[in-house]
Amino acid sequence: MSIDLHDCQTTLRGRAALSGVGVHGGKPVTLALTPADPDTGIVFQRTDEHGETVDLRALVSEVGSTDLCTVLGDPSGLHVGTIEHLVAALSMMGVDNAIVEIDGPEVPIMDGSASMFVDLIDEAGIEYQAVKRRYIRVIKPVRIEIGPSWAEFRPYDGTRFEVEIDFESSAIGRQVFSRDVNAQVFRTDISRARTFGFMKDVERLWAAGFALGSSLENSVVVSEDGAIINVEGLRYADEFVRHKTLDAIGDLALAGARFIGCFRSYRGGHKLNAAALSRLLSDRSAYEIVEAKRPTRGRSAELVTVSTAVFAPWTL
Repeated sequence: MSIDLHDCQTTLRGRAALSGVGVHGGKPVTLALTPADPDTGIVFQRTDEHGETVDLRALVSEVGSTDLCTVLGDPSGLHVGTIEHLVAALSMMGVDNAIVEIDGPEVPIMDGSASMFVDLIDEAGIEYQAVKRRYIRVIKPVRIEIGPSWAEFRPYDGTRFEVEIDFESSAIGRQVFSRDVNAQVFRTDISRARTFGFMKDVERLWAAGFALGSSLENSVVVSEDGAIINVEGLRYADEFVRHKTLDAIGDLALAGARFIGCFRSYRGGHKLNAAALSRLLSDRSAYEIVEAKRPTRGRSAELVTVSTAVFAPWTL
């Protein structure tokens, strides 16, 4: 794996904010990205209408639900849902430490993708910090199965996603996205992929009081006969599997550090992603914590192992 000679942690250079609606509750919400100290990680500062605030770390140990989206905190108390697109953007665009100020229970859905969060990060800018970045390197295979679905981590010299979906709908069918993922690949090939659903499911969710903020402006909707209802069509021929990859990137960013390895999944979702990540982090023989060692004269940079006890932000 190639190592950046300035492989330090980063934060945001300034503050940047946006507003939108939550896809499930349909209520307006504003969030702001602000700088944070080294080793802070990504922390959501959720404030309610009474001014009460709670800090929620973007870690798998803080996940309270994965039913319709990934939720941090207690779903019956102060929480933040639909975090996966924003956290994916922060992770893949290279932001290690940031505070996310948010005044509602959901990250705004925007256009259903992560592209507007990439733009927000660009607006804030990125600043390097004088602390080394650490990685979780997978050193042995870890696999989990839930019914017909499965996911696994495998050792790999890089960060790779191999995501496969399989739907009966003729509009989707079987799709595979397999790529080594970095900031540029994320920006051009993944971040613009929108969330999707079937018209019959959307109507059922509406009747149950969910997906109240869902519309053709933020979701790709498939009719019962397999047609794409959105007038503009798809952004990518395989937009569906690219969005599933986007979700996986966001869910796995809750490791608290970027991982070096290959993540593979078949018919996955938020529940499977979280379960796979928890399985990996619960097996201390399956991974090691590494950081970049500055090169000496005539030698290239390399990754060296550091004590897990020194850096283990998750609690499982």
